[in-house]
Amino acid sequence: MAASKLILDYVFEHEKNHASAVFLTQPIGGGQTIDYTWAEALDQSRRMAAHLKAQNFEPGARIAVLSKNSAHFMMAELAIWMAGFTTVAIFPTETAETIAYVLDHSGASLLFVGKLDIWPQQKGGVPASLPCIALPLSPKNDYEAWDAITARTKPLTGKPARAGSDIAILLYTSGSTGTPKGVMHNFERITRVSENINKDIKSRIGDGDNRVLSYLPLAHVFERAWVECASFVDGKTHVFFADSLDSFVQDLNRARPTIFISVPRLWLKFQQGVFAKMPPAKLARLLKIPILKGIVKRKVLKSLGLDQAKLAGSGSAPIPAALIAWYRDMGLNLIEGYAMSEDFAYSHNSTPEINEPGCVGVPLPGVQVRLSEEGEILIKSPGQLVGYYKRPDLDKEVFTEDGYFRTGDRGERRADGLLKITGRVKEIFKTSKGEYVSPAPIENKINAHPLIEACMVSGAGQAQAYGMVVLAEAVRPQQGDPAFRKDVEQQLNTLLKEVNASLPPYEKLQMIVVAKEPWTIENGSLTPTMKIKRSRIEANVGPKVESWYSSKGPVLWA
Repeated sequence: MAASKLILDYVFEHEKNHASAVFLTQPIGGGQTIDYTWAEALDQSRRMAAHLKAQNFEPGARIAVLSKNSAHFMMAELAIWMAGFTTVAIFPTETAETIAYVLDHSGASLLFVGKLDIWPQQKGGVPASLPCIALPLSPKNDYEAWDAITARTKPLTGKPARAGSDIAILLYTSGSTGTPKGVMHNFERITRVSENINKDIKSRIGDGDNRVLSYLPLAHVFERAWVECASFVDGKTHVFFADSLDSFVQDLNRARPTIFISVPRLWLKFQQGVFAKMPPAKLARLLKIPILKGIVKRKVLKSLGLDQAKLAGSGSAPIPAALIAWYRDMGLNLIEGYAMSEDFAYSHNSTPEINEPGCVGVPLPGVQVRLSEEGEILIKSPGQLVGYYKRPDLDKEVFTEDGYFRTGDRGERRADGLLKITGRVKEIFKTSKGEYVSPAPIENKINAHPLIEACMVSGAGQAQAYGMVVLAEAVRPQQGDPAFRKDVEQQLNTLLKEVNASLPPYEKLQMIVVAKEPWTIENGSLTPTMKIKRSRIEANVGPKVESWYSSKGPVLWA
């Protein structure tokens, strides 16, 4: 029986069969771009692979990549694989301390340094003894350049093969729950997942060519699986990249993606951007006028660069049901899914037949799921991790005796398989009254309000929980205006009453506190995929909490 094709086999086929087709489009600043065909991309990857092999690293050596998304990130990944090594991608927003930890823990033999925004703060985490190569668009450094190496190196020939059991990717988690862990994925499992992702997409929107914008961190499993690896297997997907935050709308309009994936925080920011141009009440009125409804919806989606999107997805964290409903009402086919680093982003997705805002879908083909007696979601996936790098102790903790992965998430399942996430097992906290509070569902209710950009529910050991919110970016500049504050307090007081009316007595919030500063990746309050770092935020506000409870006000300003 012939062995199943692996991801590099697909890539070599595309190199031959789609040689002249544009695969990657890279912006280089000033509105300029460079296109790379399959043949051009593979020529560069083969040349770098030959260079890496010449370094005589051990088989399976870990080669790290510290870079924002770019065409050369993906070329470097292919080069690493063809040379017989394992990729370790580091989030481009990580601190020097975390970079140093990942490089040391993984035992990296070499580092590719690519496009970065805060390199001066990061370079101290790179050991002086570690060989480094500068990708195109990297910040100024003294490392040898990718272009110089590929110009002088002959390409690796043939079809260098990897075993299915070889580790392809060492995926370090984004660290929302502590020290990053190295999740090992092999070639067999990432290939089967990539095949299944493409089948899922084609079952929804047909078998045509697609365009995607790659901007969520490729160091994160969501983008790595659903954009990069899926495109490696598909061969007909045109991948565009974003230049910068300032040019994002321009980049999105250049790509006009047919498939677009994002995270809840960004879906919320996109909506708030629409509301900044057209207040929600006015938009709602226009949508009630039959002759204008379709025109307005198309205009909204075009302003977001999503008028060509046949499929849109949200993942990485819970998204408010009202937000999904709003996008669907605008005519965007937005679905919510559920997965994690440990199953290579392959677990659950909504279907046209089975979906409901606030739920994360049904098991994808090949996925098995059940709930423990405590309500924890247990999963077997074709993308199941091989294990945690250098942490066999964790492997024993996270797998049941019959091989299910303990996700750490609590959930509820309907008879038709539709799954609803009700919170993290470890995030649930106990009040001083001995009652347990699950913060995620309450946060979703609060996050649905147009004034709110982000929310955290906390209050362990207190008589009642509290909610802390960050106001939407468009209104934050007005926080010093007394009249504005009064209006915000009225709206949040109303929101507090509405949310509490939907909660059991032991989960009702005593107050909503408005954060003084936004939570960002840079100040350590968000992970690189924009999930809140609960413990960091709680530690930052810890000295103030008792005074908040003493004030007894329904809405407070931190």
